[in-house]
Amino acid sequence: MAYPTPSAVLELLKPITWFAPMWAYGCGVVSSGVPAADRWPLVIAGVILAGPLICATSQAVNDWYDRDVDAINEPNRPIPSGRLPGRWGFYIALGWTALSLLVASALGPWGMGAAVVGLALAWAYSAPPIRLKRNGWWGNAAVGACYEGLPWFTGAAVMLAARPDWRILALAGLYSVGAHGIMTLNDFKSVEGDRRMGIASLPASLGVERAARLACVVMVVPQVAVVAMLALWQRPVHAAIVALLLGAQLFLMFRLLESPRERAPWYNATGTSLYVIGMLVGAFALRQTFPGVP
Repeated sequence: MAYPTPSAVLELLKPITWFAPMWAYGCGVVSSGVPAADRWPLVIAGVILAGPLICATSQAVNDWYDRDVDAINEPNRPIPSGRLPGRWGFYIALGWTALSLLVASALGPWGMGAAVVGLALAWAYSAPPIRLKRNGWWGNAAVGACYEGLPWFTGAAVMLAARPDWRILALAGLYSVGAHGIMTLNDFKSVEGDRRMGIASLPASLGVERAARLACVVMVVPQVAVVAMLALWQRPVHAAIVALLLGAQLFLMFRLLESPRERAPWYNATGTSLYVIGMLVGAFALRQTFPGVP
């Protein structure tokens, strides 16, 4: 049996994608209002679970079931290039799923339950017969939830050892909706392969220009709602900061729309960074307004 190299395995697990759920878990910890001083093991275990385990699992599952599409769009990836031979992609996905559940068991019932939901969505997104990614609306919703809302919820629930307050759920949900637009931009790189393989990603089904405009609207509207909610909760400074970050994103969006396919990676490195900074600002607003509310 041929064995994969460690570098090919690491490339399969895509460390660059781990940041978003790790950051969202941290936002959940902050928003809970619970001091982390005596709970660092829970914080560290949750961050590892969100990024190097569950997110990495989703990447392995996706690459295994997308190997035919990647052979068209990105033939140099580990599986279509042969650097990850045989069924190693599938075995790694299974092994990382089991390891994720093992670590999640240390986070209590809320952490374990959230991990089960996240892993179920990771497999449902890529694996038949469900394969949510065949529909850009459902697929992007699942990924947005797993990247932003679910880790945020998990961080807060683990720290509180209870269901988080509805205001935490509201902000986590709004940022999950906005992440739907970010996922649409991420699909621009695979339009040709998606069309040939019958995957109805939004850029493939709507066209790149329409999908780009839709992505921008989907990213903007939830942030407007966040600004309004923070203002209603009497956190004007936090609301103003999120509004300024949104204004900067709007400026970048105008440039994105001039050439969406070419500038999507650029926007993901700039506008998306401003988006996630706003998440943390919202988390601190919740922490100061409703500290430790179960």
